[in-house]
Amino acid sequence: MIMLRSCELFAFLRSRASQAVSAEKSRGLKRACTVFLLCALTSFAATAQVTFSTVASFLGGSNGANPNPLVQGLDGNFYGTTRAGGNNEQGTIFKMTPTGTLTTLYKFCSLPDCADGSNPIGALLLGTDGSFYGTTGDGGAHGAGGTVFKVTSSGTLTTLYSFCGQPGCADGDGPIAGLALGSDGNFYGTTEGGGVTYGTVFKITPTGTLTTLHSFDGTDGYEPTTIIQASDGNFYGVTPLDGPTGSGTVFKITPGGAFTTLYAFCMQSECADGSAPSGLIQATNGNFYGTTSGGGIKYGTIFKMTPGGSLTTMHEFEGTDGSNPYGDLIQATDGNLYGTTAASGTGAYGNYGTIFKMKLGGTLETLYDFCNQSRCSDGGMPIGELIQSTAGDFYGVTLEGGTDDDGTAFSLGVGLEPFVQLLPATGKAGHAVEILGGGLKGTTSVSFNGVPASFTVRSDTYLTATVPTGATTGKITVTTQSGTLVSNVAFRVKP
Repeated sequence: MIMLRSCELFAFLRSRASQAVSAEKSRGLKRACTVFLLCALTSFAATAQVTFSTVASFLGGSNGANPNPLVQGLDGNFYGTTRAGGNNEQGTIFKMTPTGTLTTLYKFCSLPDCADGSNPIGALLLGTDGSFYGTTGDGGAHGAGGTVFKVTSSGTLTTLYSFCGQPGCADGDGPIAGLALGSDGNFYGTTEGGGVTYGTVFKITPTGTLTTLHSFDGTDGYEPTTIIQASDGNFYGVTPLDGPTGSGTVFKITPGGAFTTLYAFCMQSECADGSAPSGLIQATNGNFYGTTSGGGIKYGTIFKMTPGGSLTTMHEFEGTDGSNPYGDLIQATDGNLYGTTAASGTGAYGNYGTIFKMKLGGTLETLYDFCNQSRCSDGGMPIGELIQSTAGDFYGVTLEGGTDDDGTAFSLGVGLEPFVQLLPATGKAGHAVEILGGGLKGTTSVSFNGVPASFTVRSDTYLTATVPTGATTGKITVTTQSGTLVSNVAFRVKP
C-alpha cells in the first residue's frame, strides 16, 4: 500500500516543474492536506475494442521532462510543453507527429535570468492565427512571476506579458494553467498568486495588453486553475483551495469581471461531494462536468453542475477504478466523457493511474490501467486532460514512466470516427472559420447546419470557410472525396 497526501500530489506536480518554487506559492498546499489510500486489488481486463499505444518517451535534457497536455495544430501534428528538462532544465516546447516523432521547438530560460519564462505547466492553446499561446509559471522580465507567450509552429517565441510587474504583484503571480480563447478574440486566464493575495483572473489581448478582472482573497477561493467560456458568454472555473469551506469552489465571471461563487465543496458530511476540484467542461446538454481529486469515498469524484450551481455527484472513485482525478474531462464525439486518474488502478507493476469513460448518466468504465508494462514503459501519473484528434483517437501524456521515467505520450483508440474541429466555434455571418481535419484536399462542399458556405482548402489538414448569410447554430459538414466529416461541436452563430 502507498500512502499519498493531496498536498504531496500538488507539491510533486510543482516540484517536478521547478526546484525553486517559493514558500509563498506553496503555503496553500499544506492547508489542503488530505490523506488518500491507494490500493492494488483485482486485475482488469480491457474491452477488446480499446487499443493503447505508447507513442513517445521524453528523455529529460534532450527533449524535456514531465510533459503537459497536448493540442493539435493546423498541420495535424501535436504541440505541447514540458515542465522541466531541456538543456536549461526549465522546460521546453515540442512538436510531435501522430506516430510519435518528437521535435524540440524551444527551450525555456534561453535568455539571461529566464526573461523568456521558465517551467510551463498549462497546456498550449491554438490561436486563430495558427500560432500557439501559453503561460510559464516562473521567470519573465521581472525575474519571477511567470509569463504569457506566443510561439509559432516553427518555434519562434514572443513574450507577450511578464507578471509581477506591478507593486505587490497586483497583476498576478504564477500562471500555472492554460489560456481560454474568448469569443471577443482576447485570451483569458488565471494566476495562482498575486492580486489581493490568492490569485487572479485576467484578460490579455493578442498584442499583450493585460487587464486584471478579479483578485481572490481566500473567501472566494485560492489558486484558480483553467477557465472556460460557456454558451452564455460567461467564464466558469474552479479553485482547488479555500472558499467558504476551505476545500475549493466553482465560480462564474463575466467578461467584464462580475464575479459569483456558485458552489463551495465539502459542504456535505465527510466531503461526500468532493474536495479540491479540477477544471470544468460544458457538455452538449448545457451542464458542467468536472472532477475533484479528494472527497467522495476518499479518492475523488466526478460531478455535474447546472449553470445555476446545483451540484450532483456522478461517481466516487474507490481505488481499483482509479484515484485522484487531476485533469479536466473531455466530451468526445460519441457524447461520453473521458478522463484520467493520477493514481491507483490495477496496473500489473504498480498503481499509476487510469483512463476512463463515463456516460452522462454516471456509468463509469475503466479503459486502461497504467504501469501494465515492465518498468512502467507505458507511463504513469496521467495528470492532464486527454484530447481527441480529428482522426478520432485520443492522445494524452503521463508525468512519469517511459524510457527515462520523464514521462510519455500515448494514444488510445476506441473505434470513434474521424471528424472536423472548428476554430473558433462561434462567429457572425461573413466571418472566417478555420476547420481542422484530415484528407481535406479533395473537399467538394462545406455547409453550416445545412447552409452552403464558400471555402478555401489550405492544406490536407485544414481549410477556411466563411459563415454564410442565413446560417443557424448547428454542426458544420465537410464533404470530401473519402466521405463526409461532421464537426465535433455545434457552431454557434452570433447575431
